[in-house]
Amino acid sequence: MTSEPVKPPQRWYKILYVQTILAVILGIAIGVFFPNIGKQLKPLSDGFIALIKMMIGPIIFCTVVHGIASLGDLRRLGRLGVKAFLYFEVVSTIALVVGLLVVNVLKPGEGFTAPGESFHADANELATSQTAAQPSKEQTTVDFFLHIIPKTFVSAFVSGDLLQVLLISILVAVSILSMGEHGEPALRSIEYVTQIIFGVMNIVVRVAPLGALGAMSYTVSLHGIGTLERLLLLMVGFYLTSALFILVVLGGIAWFSGFSIFRFLVFIREEIILVLGTSSSETALPGLMKKTQELGCSKATVQFVIPTGYSFNLDGTNIYMSMAAIFLAQATNTTLTLWEQVSLLAIAMLTSKGASGVTGAGFVTLAATLQVVPRIPIEALPLLLGIDRFMSECRAITNFIGNGVATIVISRWEKELTAETLRENLQK
Repeated sequence: MTSEPVKPPQRWYKILYVQTILAVILGIAIGVFFPNIGKQLKPLSDGFIALIKMMIGPIIFCTVVHGIASLGDLRRLGRLGVKAFLYFEVVSTIALVVGLLVVNVLKPGEGFTAPGESFHADANELATSQTAAQPSKEQTTVDFFLHIIPKTFVSAFVSGDLLQVLLISILVAVSILSMGEHGEPALRSIEYVTQIIFGVMNIVVRVAPLGALGAMSYTVSLHGIGTLERLLLLMVGFYLTSALFILVVLGGIAWFSGFSIFRFLVFIREEIILVLGTSSSETALPGLMKKTQELGCSKATVQFVIPTGYSFNLDGTNIYMSMAAIFLAQATNTTLTLWEQVSLLAIAMLTSKGASGVTGAGFVTLAATLQVVPRIPIEALPLLLGIDRFMSECRAITNFIGNGVATIVISRWEKELTAETLRENLQK
C-alpha cells in the first residue's frame, strides 16, 4: 500500500494574502511618489468593484434560499428551532448595535476628506451620486414597500436591487420548505448552483491584489498619506470591538449559562488557530462539532445549531458590516439619519446570512448592504480592500466562537447537560 505523495508547500509569492499585502504596499508607494500615475490606476479598483457587484444578486439569492430551505420542516423542529433562532437574532442584533455604537463614538472615518469635499473630485461622479440619492428622498413609505416587488422574477437580478432579490429569495425558500421531501431535489440544485457561484467568486477574488493596488494608489495620491491613519483606526477599532463583544457579551451569556468563556476559548484553542490561519470559520466546523459533543451537547443539537448558526449567527460579520458601512459614510462626508442607520442594521441582518466561511463574502455583502442607502457612494468601497484581508480573520474567529457558545447555551436550555458537568468537561 503506497501513501499519497506529500503536497509541497505553496510558494510565498503565490499566496493571495501575500499578494494583497504587496499590492497595498506598492499602491501606497505609487500614491506617495508618483501621484499622477496613482490616479490613472483607478480603473483597476473600478473593475474589481464591477466584478463584485456582478456577483451580489446570485450570492444573496443562493445563500438565503439555501439557508432557510435547508432547515427542513419547521413544525418538526419545534422547540429547538424556535430557541435557536430566537438566540441567533437577539445576539446578532446586539452585535450590530455594538458595532454601530462603537463606530459612531470612535468616528474613524471623520477627517478622511475635508468638510464639504466629495470623496471623488470628478463632477460627473458627484452628480451621479446626488441623482441616486434623490429618489430615496422623494419616496413615501408606501412607495418604498411597493418598490420591493419586482416587475418580473428576473428583473430583480437585472436591476441589481437587493431588496427585490431578498423578497424573491425568501419566497422561493418558503416554497421549497413547504414541499417537504419533494423539495429536496430543488434544494440540492440550489446547493450545486451555490457551489458554482462560489467558484466564480473564488476566481474573482484572485484579482483582489489588482483592485487593492488601484484603490490604494488612487486613494493615497488623491487624499494623501494621512488616509492610512484612518484605515488603521478602523481596523484596530474593529479588533477591539470584536474582543469586547466576545469577552463581555458572549462572556456574560456564558456566565449565565454556568461556564467560563475563558475556559471555553482554551478548550477550542486548536480550532481558533486553524480559523486564524485560513480566515474561514468553516475549516474548523468538524472540530467544533466534535468538541461541543465532548462537552456533553447532544449530537442532534450540535448537528442542527452549528450548521444553522453558520448561516444565521454571524456576530463578527455583523460587527464588521455596521462599522464598515458607517466608516464609509463618515469618510465620504455622508450624513445618515437614525432611520437610515436602522435600515442598514435591518438589511445587514439579512445580507449577512450565509456569509460565513466564503472567501470575500463579507466584502460582497457589505457592497450589497450599501445599496440600501445610495447616498453612500459605492465607489468608496475600495478604501476597505487593502485592510479587508486583515479584518476577515477577526470576522471568522468571532463568528466561530459565537456559534460554539450558541450551541452550549441552547443545549443547556434543552437540559442536555448541567453546569457542573460542563465545567468539569471544560477542565479536561
